[in-house]
Amino acid sequence: MPNHKSAEKRMRQNEKRRGINRGNRTKVRTYIKKFRTALDAGKTQDINQVLPETISVIDKAVQKGVLHANAAARHKSRLTVKANQVASK
Repeated sequence: MPNHKSAEKRMRQNEKRRGINRGNRTKVRTYIKKFRTALDAGKTQDINQVLPETISVIDKAVQKGVLHANAAARHKSRLTVKANQVASK
């Protein structure tokens, strides 16, 4: 337990920030799952609709400090490659 007022405040801030970060991280995971289900269905139209939304959510997570920029680039690259593979078939 914190012994100083400043430590108590920092604890409250950390809890609030943790909730925000969890929400954003969950949103990224949800959109990636949506994209993967569209991939499994093999519908090119759905994939082309979900991919930009997913990339946008990933970019917003980077801006908010939830994801590292390189990790986001890796995710976006892999998702785009999979979308292109389905489109080329």
